[in-house]
Amino acid sequence: MQYNEAVMAVTPALRRRVRGDSMPQLAATFRILSDAYLLASGGFRPVAGFLDEEEVSSVCRVMRLPSGRPWTMPILLPVSAEARAALGRSDRVLLMDRGIPAAVVQVENVFRIEKQVLAEAVFGTSDAAHPGVAWLAEAGEYSIAGPVELLDGWALEVPSGPPISPSRVARRIAAKGWTKVVGFQTRNPIHRAHEFCTKVALETADGLLVHPLLGETKPDDIPADVRLACYEALLEGYYPRERVLLAGFPAWMRYAGPREAVFHAQARRNYGVTHFIVGRDHAGVGSYYGPFDSQRIFGEFGPGELGIETVFFDFVHYCRVCGGMASAKTCPCPARHHVRLSGRELRAMLRRGEPIPPEVTRPEVAEILRAALREGC
Repeated sequence: MQYNEAVMAVTPALRRRVRGDSMPQLAATFRILSDAYLLASGGFRPVAGFLDEEEVSSVCRVMRLPSGRPWTMPILLPVSAEARAALGRSDRVLLMDRGIPAAVVQVENVFRIEKQVLAEAVFGTSDAAHPGVAWLAEAGEYSIAGPVELLDGWALEVPSGPPISPSRVARRIAAKGWTKVVGFQTRNPIHRAHEFCTKVALETADGLLVHPLLGETKPDDIPADVRLACYEALLEGYYPRERVLLAGFPAWMRYAGPREAVFHAQARRNYGVTHFIVGRDHAGVGSYYGPFDSQRIFGEFGPGELGIETVFFDFVHYCRVCGGMASAKTCPCPARHHVRLSGRELRAMLRRGEPIPPEVTRPEVAEILRAALREGC
């Protein structure tokens, strides 16, 4: 299913048919709706629809579509056996968002998901404790394949309001005259190490797109609305306004480590990004992946194949002796002089009401996080 620039919304004729016919309806989860939005709006180019069995198999085996184009993540529309039976021979299905018509999927085929194969290939494990494997285990046994069209009047709901489409973000970037654009993916509040990485990258670029993921994450991750407040405070006080753009990425976390790093990079290319930051343990969880596996995987693709360049960073810390942020590449001092907190340690300090070292997190960000914890977030 190659992406078609015209596939942005259904035609008026199709909208009339949606109101008047009896096509099967599917109560869609946020994850399905998020994927539908990004497929139809061009966020997942070169993919325009939920993948079919051959495409899923190819992506799992060789990280490419049957056409040979790189793609690392299966985009599925899982349904139960009962939903599959209810679909019958219909060639379309209407995705419903809490009772509101959201999108139409043109049904090309329905196939059984080989969950064990997919889990091992994509997540590198079949351990039920892995959040991606857990999601897959609970998903339907079958997947619907086919292109998707969005209905006028429907908007995907994320904390920042209706998401800014890839083409609109790209137009904003073009209007600023940026040609070299660094993209930064995050599902956490930006701490000093992240700030260091983005600013170092920005030194050689025209602009920076801070593109936080706003879809579903693990229950113990910081809620998206709290993170947005942190990003806004940080950008207001510590970045040059004319060289930074903040826009939400309405995807959900798969926690697929290396494969998701490539997936995130390809998606950001569609937003007008030319260079993508990949740090330590990108899209990782627990100890399922090595700290730099998400950087090494890019070596599996030839120069220019992904349509976007990568910017890699090592472990970053504040050094008391050097008096600033640094990495092993630039800091000669022993680890005892380094200041670095894990997310778990940071949350524990916030809960105890302890002051957070400014070498780790800016005071404005720490206060937003502290207030959110007081409110039970």
